[in-house]
Amino acid sequence: MAFKDHFSGHASAYARYRPDYPQELFDYLATLTPRHEVALDCATGSGQAAVGLARHYNCVVATDGSVAQLRSAQANPHVAYLGNLAEQPALKNQSVDLAAAAQAAHWFDHARFHPEMRRVLRPDGALAIWTYGLAFVAPEIDAVVRYYYDDVVGPYWPPERRHVENAYRDLPFPWQEVTVPHFQLRLDWTLDDFIGYVSTWSATQRYTKVSGADPLPALHAEIAPLWGSNSRPVLWPLHLRVGRP
Repeated sequence: MAFKDHFSGHASAYARYRPDYPQELFDYLATLTPRHEVALDCATGSGQAAVGLARHYNCVVATDGSVAQLRSAQANPHVAYLGNLAEQPALKNQSVDLAAAAQAAHWFDHARFHPEMRRVLRPDGALAIWTYGLAFVAPEIDAVVRYYYDDVVGPYWPPERRHVENAYRDLPFPWQEVTVPHFQLRLDWTLDDFIGYVSTWSATQRYTKVSGADPLPALHAEIAPLWGSNSRPVLWPLHLRVGRP
């Protein structure tokens, strides 16, 4: 089974610049399951969610179809990285307490994914998927980033990006849905950190590949007078969906 790989070509940048998730999110997810033996992190990328889950689960099986991504993943004694697609977890029936997919479910073949999650989850387990869209820094900076997102690299976003923009509300989710708290990511970043993050966008990568030009120096130059030389808080609202079998 093939998958759409938008990230192998810049796996090291992805590992460096993609934001980690808040501890409060993983504390909450741990309350969803009575046992904390095995968690499954689907499409783990560079392992940000897997390492967070490992604070609560004895073993986290973190899978990804991209071997390049896995080579850049964060090492952790409680995380086992495997080269597998989300739709083909090589796990036994009813062997998983919590299954998760962080900033990845919009890429999945849902007709295959959900039956497999139902197969591997224990009857008292849970599935959690989450995403985040554009970051918020300050109104004048956000306006520049929005223009870059929509008008500069906008035509280069894969069609699945619409699910992120819709906060995953339109994704198939055939589970008994749970009402969830609100979470957000917050990091203190320099402008170089932020530009490094924008470099990992699939649309930025496609723009550069197709046009042969790098759009980031112009973005950096436009934001620099607004950002200043210090770190700034960068915020991403998280959109979380949780379901039970």
